[in-house]
Amino acid sequence: MNKRVHSPIATIAAALAATGSLLVSFGAQAADVANGRAVVDSHNCAACHGATMNNPVNPEYPKIAGQYPDYIFAALRSYKAGGSNPLFGRNNAIMAAQVQALSDDDMRDVAAYIGSLPGDLLTKK
Repeated sequence: MNKRVHSPIATIAAALAATGSLLVSFGAQAADVANGRAVVDSHNCAACHGATMNNPVNPEYPKIAGQYPDYIFAALRSYKAGGSNPLFGRNNAIMAAQVQALSDDDMRDVAAYIGSLPGDLLTKK
């Protein structure tokens, strides 16, 4: 039996390559904010994140209004990958179910819409 041994450097390089391709893929297309709003409404995101995406119904849920669109896109892709990719995926059953039917374009649109919303997020200097 021939087993492959992956070095930590190879694992890190693969993770960086995946992250880089996400960032490049996000900027490759102009997002449609109106479609993003329609997707957010049709998937009832307000049920957890609140009507303005800035007032979650549970303090454990994140405020996402005004978040960087590239972060939202990366998070949505990670939820879609789920546990199938331990270097990239995020495990959350509710979010995984919400994003399974979304295309990359839909996720970009959602990210652009959420990023366009006023929110409490700020960068400390």
